[in-house]
Amino acid sequence: MQAMQPILMMLVMFGIFYFILIRPQVRKQKEHTSMLSKLGKGDEVITRGGVIGKITGVSDDNMLLTLELQEKVRVRVPRAYVEAKWEGKVPEPAKSAA
Repeated sequence: MQAMQPILMMLVMFGIFYFILIRPQVRKQKEHTSMLSKLGKGDEVITRGGVIGKITGVSDDNMLLTLELQEKVRVRVPRAYVEAKWEGKVPEPAKSAA
């Protein structure tokens, strides 16, 4: 029975790490992917670099978005670089595991 204690302790530690770190991160990633797939023309978004703009176009392959920053000022950004929909407030930064 003494030989099983270290293995049991490692399993308990893995379970704790799974429910505290891994599972919430996977859920957040799924929510972000879902949000990205629902973006379309007219949505206001903020990019990872902090640029806020309104989506005015989507490329044919659905990978690039055209953002209008102000009248007649447009930039193209990859869809994956969009952090969140803009609702007038800065989203909370992601907490790192480090």
